[in-house]
Order: sequence, then structure tokens, then C-alpha cells
Amino acid sequence: MKIFKSHFFRHNKGQRNGIFFLVLLIIVVQFLFLVVDFTSDNTEVVSASELLAIQKQIDSLKVLEIEKRKPRIFPFNPNYITDHKGAQLGMSLVEVDRLLAFRKTGAFVNSKRQFQQVTKVSDSLLSKISRYFKFPDWVVERNRLKEKSVFHNDENIVLVKSSDELSTNDLNLATRVDFQFVEGLNSDLAERIVKYRSKLEGFSFEGQLYEVFDIPAPLVEKILKTFKIVQKPRIRKRNVNTIGFR
Repeated sequence: MKIFKSHFFRHNKGQRNGIFFLVLLIIVVQFLFLVVDFTSDNTEVVSASELLAIQKQIDSLKVLEIEKRKPRIFPFNPNYITDHKGAQLGMSLVEVDRLLAFRKTGAFVNSKRQFQQVTKVSDSLLSKISRYFKFPDWVVERNRLKEKSVFHNDENIVLVKSSDELSTNDLNLATRVDFQFVEGLNSDLAERIVKYRSKLEGFSFEGQLYEVFDIPAPLVEKILKTFKIVQKPRIRKRNVNTIGFR
């Protein structure tokens, strides 16, 4: 008791009044919590239909979140599909291996139809993934020109869909369209090869392809992987003294 008095009465009158007021305030607050009911009688009643609507909103938000987390497929060149990419697209390892083996020959897939011919994927899978195929612009333009060839007769105009296959692998018989099967070879360069071949009356040896103006050597090498001289030309002999300069 002496200790309590010695510590309590050590404070001045103002400090002692403050302590008594704090104790009194604590007692009053505790009393109010015990006596007064702070709960509200205005309870909000939610109907079953409103709960169902809220649940539908929650479910739709969950679906959107799941869709966002799914890996997105961006346009791609199907010539560069890897094993991992093929598995993501739903292709089997055998189908991917067929494509890789085709690419090792130096050839390229240049259309949806050719992709299916090489890989042998099903029509349903092709329809699912082909909308993401993105070929180079020159391939798209060439395919557009090849889509329909027009010829006339006496009664009407007939539209004939052309083939995706080469008409020949003979360097001396290949057309401008055939040459454009080679990646990086546009219509202008293909036309230049045809014109130069016409001046020579046909290529006698493959090295003459390097003489075509403005065609780089790596592109010539690509061309020679697809086209070879099967039939050598019959060159007409002329008198060098009578040939004029062109």
C-alpha cells in the first residue's frame, strides 16, 4: 500500500485527475458494450433469383480469366514448326517428322493444301490451325495469281483452279510460276530467268543460271536444288559473220 501511495501521490493533481478520467471512460465504454445493442434491424433480404444472377456473373468472370490464361496462338510460318510447337497445335510426332524431313530436302510448304499433303494431318486439324498460317508476301501473291486461271471460249468464261504442284523440274521447261516455288524468288526474277533462257535458247549447263542479272548466288543454289537440266537445248548454229548485234 505504501508503494501504491508513494507512486500515485508522486504525480501532481492534474495528472491524477487525468488518470481518474481515463479509468472512468474505460468503465463507461465497457458498460455501453454490455447494455446497448448495436446490431441493425434493417437486414437486406436477397432473393434466390438475385443470388443466381450474381453466381452467373462470377462464373462468367471465371471463364474469362481461364481464357486469358490459355496460351494464345499468333500467326506463324508453318515451315518452321518444331516438335514443341507441333504438340501445342495438336500434331503428332509422326506428322511433325514428315514436315521436318520435307524441309531437310531444301523445299518449303507454300500452301495449306501442300502442308496437308506433306504432313498428312486430318481435315479437322488443318481447319483448326491453318487460319494461323502466315506465308511470306510473295508466296501469298503467287498463290493468289495461281488460284484462278481464266480462258475463253465461244459461250462463256471458265475459271479453272490451278494445281499446287510444279509442272516440271526441268530447268529448261519450267515456267515463271514454277520458278516462284523457290522461296525468295519473286515474279520479276522468275521472268528474268525465262527471258535469259530464251535468249540462250535454253540452258546448256546449270552454271549459266549465275549469269542472270541481279540474282544472288545463294538464291541460284536454292533454284538448282529444285530444278535440273533434264533435256539440253538444241541450239541452232549461225554464221558469226552474219549475226547482228542486239
